[in-house]
Amino acid sequence: MKVALVTGSSGLIGSESCKRFHAEGFRVAGLDNNMRARFFGEAASTLAKRRELEEGLGDYRHHDVDIRSQEEVEKVFAEHGSGIEVVVHAAAQPSHDWAAKDPHTDFGVNAVGTLNLLEAARKFCPEAAFIFTSTNKVYGDTPNRLPLVEREKRWEIEESHPYREGIDEVMSIDQTKHSVFGASKVAADVMVQEYGRYFGMPTVCFRGGCLTGPSHAGAELHGFLSYLMKCTVSGKKYRVFGYHGKQVRDNIHSADLVSAFWEFYRSPRPAAVYNIGGSRHSECSLLEAIELCEEISGRKLDHEYVEDNRIGDHIWWVSDVRAFQRDYPQWRYAYSLRDILEEIHGACLASPGE
Repeated sequence: MKVALVTGSSGLIGSESCKRFHAEGFRVAGLDNNMRARFFGEAASTLAKRRELEEGLGDYRHHDVDIRSQEEVEKVFAEHGSGIEVVVHAAAQPSHDWAAKDPHTDFGVNAVGTLNLLEAARKFCPEAAFIFTSTNKVYGDTPNRLPLVEREKRWEIEESHPYREGIDEVMSIDQTKHSVFGASKVAADVMVQEYGRYFGMPTVCFRGGCLTGPSHAGAELHGFLSYLMKCTVSGKKYRVFGYHGKQVRDNIHSADLVSAFWEFYRSPRPAAVYNIGGSRHSECSLLEAIELCEEISGRKLDHEYVEDNRIGDHIWWVSDVRAFQRDYPQWRYAYSLRDILEEIHGACLASPGE
């Protein structure tokens, strides 16, 4: 039986990938050791999602594996062997702030872990599509050099600028401040590309904007919309970091992202790179997101402004997804920004203690 191997399987993108590929007739092998709880505390634990997968997916096998261990990773690949048709690598240390506190762990998870997975795939299933959830942070703070205009509730790009519809894959990743997290993801991103070019493996880097959805275990250091709605519903104080709260993000529902994964699996190619996110379809400033959270929940958000922005943080990011749409014209968005926040709101009400 064909196998989908998914890392970070209990996280937002990993769990969505497990469900989609299982629904498509795959046996799913999930790798996740709940390091998110170590990164962000027990409130961010993914154990409940692991139990949901184990109970809800009839052909799901969980592996409590640390991807930093080459031996552990290769043992899993050897078990499933050439039956592996797709590898979805969604495991990561995802926070700027956390990475600066422990660069060794950050680089170990993001860069070394990715190398371990690539080498295991080359050894045991070189024809499998290798799908990597990269990040827009590989561009560092270069987007902050764009000619931005401050408006009442958001920063916006000049109307005549080539990036008006979003930032494409041509933007340089050099000579910029990435943050420690961004640097580790650059290392992984470039290595994924190299295994595609050098070894001819079908690899892709999806450089994501804000990946989100109701399964997101949002925390202050990671998970923008999820954490924002959680604070709005619970009454917990939210901190706005810099840029007058007008920083812009594009947001993509986990199911829409995994639909892009599925399209790539169906027609893979070596060393592909795509910016992926909500594009102009689903973008907002932080102030606009606060207003929408308050409107949907019927509650006011208790928040305070902190003048210092996070190091390497983007003032304005909107993904240009047209390269992916040209190569995979069957792919479509299913969720708007309001759809996303309404689902997250529902999840907050269903699990008020999380």
